[in-house]
Amino acid sequence: MLASIDLKLLLALEALLEHLNVTHAARHTGVSQPSMSRSLTRLREIFNDDLLVRGSSSLVPTPQAERLAKILPTVLDAVRAMIGRSCAQGEWRSKATMVMPDHQALILLPPLLPLLRENAPNLDIVTDPLLASALRRLEQGEIHLAIGQIDAAPLGYLRRTLYADHFVCLLRHDHPALAREWTIDTFATLHHAALASDSKDGFGRVHDELVKLDLLDRDPVLVSNILTAAASVATSDLVLIVPRRVATRIAALLHLAIVDPPVELTPYEVALIWHERCHRDPEQRWLRHEITAAALQTEPGQTQ
Repeated sequence: MLASIDLKLLLALEALLEHLNVTHAARHTGVSQPSMSRSLTRLREIFNDDLLVRGSSSLVPTPQAERLAKILPTVLDAVRAMIGRSCAQGEWRSKATMVMPDHQALILLPPLLPLLRENAPNLDIVTDPLLASALRRLEQGEIHLAIGQIDAAPLGYLRRTLYADHFVCLLRHDHPALAREWTIDTFATLHHAALASDSKDGFGRVHDELVKLDLLDRDPVLVSNILTAAASVATSDLVLIVPRRVATRIAALLHLAIVDPPVELTPYEVALIWHERCHRDPEQRWLRHEITAAALQTEPGQTQ
């Protein structure tokens, strides 16, 4: 029986039960009166009931029609939600898990969380700093989005640039190197701190590049997260290379000096990546829009 029901027939039934008049129901749904009459005939065959019979001034529903009138709105609302589902403001009531290194969370979360609190107060955000297997986890739905240094989206994934930046050096404000001429030779003799990365797509590329340029005289001190690295720099002669946005925020907290490196490094680009299985999902499309809007506020000097 279910296979014999056209969705248009249910819409016709909805109009007939509302208007109790074939002509008015036809006008409401934008079809001709004969077409609505044929739909009523087909509905009577399907439900083996007259559904609507003539009364003194209009059609009168049968008991079966009255029962259908109670059920039909819920059924059609569910179908409409399934087909035309959108993420209305404040509607999302689940959680979103995003993979991003902690130094990027330090920049993106301050402008993002107020946006989400205002527009989706029931949405819980979970951040995960582990980039390892991020692509697989996106495909399997374990995480919703990944944010990081992702140069190109592999087949089956999509990518959006959030912002571009360049690298700077963070040193304690009274570092001895600041009293000397800032040259490549001075830079090369410094002991570097680095953020340990669990992925080739993570933050480790900076020091990979320095190694290629033969600018490190010893291995860097690997630190687990950005704030630990910055605190180590603040109390030692270590130097830490970070994106300018990160450096600006941390230097204000720990009274560190910001200096451009004496060598040109590949620009730093933060990208958002997701799997094509979620590309058209209205909730995730909305969330990607909010993240993009937050990224626009990350330029140093912008209000956050």
